[in-house]
Amino acid sequence: MIDTVLALVPVYGLYLIAAVVMLSCLAIPLPASVLVMASGGFAAAGDLVLWQVIGAAYLGFVIGDQTAFNLARWRGPGLFARLKARPSSAGLAARAETLVARWGAVAVLAGRTIVAPLGPWTSYAGGAAGLGWARFTAAAMLGAAVWAAGYALLGFFFADQISAIAELLVDISGFILSGVVALGAGWWLWRAWRLQGKVAQTGK
Repeated sequence: MIDTVLALVPVYGLYLIAAVVMLSCLAIPLPASVLVMASGGFAAAGDLVLWQVIGAAYLGFVIGDQTAFNLARWRGPGLFARLKARPSSAGLAARAETLVARWGAVAVLAGRTIVAPLGPWTSYAGGAAGLGWARFTAAAMLGAAVWAAGYALLGFFFADQISAIAELLVDISGFILSGVVALGAGWWLWRAWRLQGKVAQTGK
């Protein structure tokens, strides 16, 4: 899959970057991050222009985010429930739903930066949960800018190490995602413990 997509970059260039990033924001499994890094490498070699690569990735990200959010908002919780029912996406969708319910727009921003695997699912979760469009858009656009520039610049400055960097980022993302889930679970337990304490005091 990755080799096929990368082979199309010299042919379709910026259109391919925008399309792949947009589709990945809809939770379609495409190698968007590797593609943007590789495109940054192409820019370093003079085959593409760096700011155009960043712009195409950013545009695709924003369009994909808005599509997922508004689709879930229009179709309501039923659409998100069907996404959670799929074995391939149930875990990520449920985690995204939990994070959005607790942290709102902050979870949307985190889903485009430090816990990127949750990105598409926070869009769907935000729309289904009725998160305000303005709050979602502000967080999503900021996160998209960081994501697009970050991956393109990594490829631009480390063009000969893209494979190693991609593997490292996958490992780091998994570690951070586990940490965020653990932190969320701890926060929930702490809230439940405090609530139980208040109920006990009221009962006295």
